[in-house]
Amino acid sequence: MNFNFDQIIDRKGSSCIKYDGMGKFLGADDALPMWVADMDFLTPKYITDAIIKRAEHGVFGYPMREESYFTSLIGWLMRRHQWEVMRDWLTFCPGVVPAVNLSVLAFTKPGDKIIAQPPVYFPFFAAVTDHKRELVYNQLIMKNGRLCMDFENLEKLAKEGAKMLILSNPHNPGGSVWAREELMQMAEICLKHNVLIISDEIHCDLIYKPFKHIPVASLSQEISLQTITTVAPSKTFNLSGLSTSSVIIENDSLRRKFNATLDHLHIGGGNLFGNIASEEAYLHGDTYVDELMAYLMLNIETLEEYVATNLPKIKVIRPESTFLVWLDCREMGLNDNDLNDFFLLKAKVGLNPGIMFGPGGDGFMRMNIGCPKATLLQGLGQIKEAFDGK
Repeated sequence: MNFNFDQIIDRKGSSCIKYDGMGKFLGADDALPMWVADMDFLTPKYITDAIIKRAEHGVFGYPMREESYFTSLIGWLMRRHQWEVMRDWLTFCPGVVPAVNLSVLAFTKPGDKIIAQPPVYFPFFAAVTDHKRELVYNQLIMKNGRLCMDFENLEKLAKEGAKMLILSNPHNPGGSVWAREELMQMAEICLKHNVLIISDEIHCDLIYKPFKHIPVASLSQEISLQTITTVAPSKTFNLSGLSTSSVIIENDSLRRKFNATLDHLHIGGGNLFGNIASEEAYLHGDTYVDELMAYLMLNIETLEEYVATNLPKIKVIRPESTFLVWLDCREMGLNDNDLNDFFLLKAKVGLNPGIMFGPGGDGFMRMNIGCPKATLLQGLGQIKEAFDGK
């Protein structure tokens, strides 16, 4: 392999939320961090080399995105996802979560109903309620160890006047890679009832074989014209701290509204180093991603084998995507507060409590396996010792 994913990187003291913010966000600063969704791997050297080269210039004025920023993304989407995107469709936002919030502001008004599908990435909820919109749930259904959409309830909510659906594609925290048939059924409901689709596709590059990511907007032009797609290199290449994402909007009227809101907030300039990192990632990242996914699959297999042998009251929901694993802990018989305390205070492993992700998260925990195998085994060992009462 070209990349050493076994290398242990000491991240403490690097001003990162995952390690240095555990006390503030989880309530304990002495646990092994396996929670917030960034990985413990080095960003590929070709990216850091480009950042260092630019930093050596020594002047960091207002940045602009060169055309090469956009053409690198267009090439990546075609190579990796067979999605042909036109240059005119592309715009920018300093992060996928800001893009979701901007979409809420640009395309809805206070009091409008917006659909989220929990258990799901919890900032979706705040993107609705913080702007005085009404949050309505289409709760996902667990079928044969996989979270699936409830199309009957989705149609009901759409018929009742929902204006927008915020989709996690692929799904965080459950790891479901939505199949073409699922996305078509969802999109047809949205088209029928004029529901705008906001598709968060930040994890789209992190797909395990034999699954394949389908961008919602690639399904048809009619669907594309009613879809806002957000992508970023942040999860794939460990670049979250550079606050850079791209937004893909074929519909000219919608794109103008989005850009007007972006301009009114004066946040469209972006980050100099984020622009550079994004371009380098999309130009040269194929080998890295292929090797990363192979390593993450080995981690999943290690997790499944260890849990089946040593932690029988926990069930691993095998992810079809992402470096996040949804753990079914309901057989432990603990309420959600006690469940969190068991992992955080007794096992000294920091996970995300399932209840953070809304209805359907009760009794679950989310584990980040984007780490060296040694770190994963350390965390699992600590959980086993806590189970054994040591």
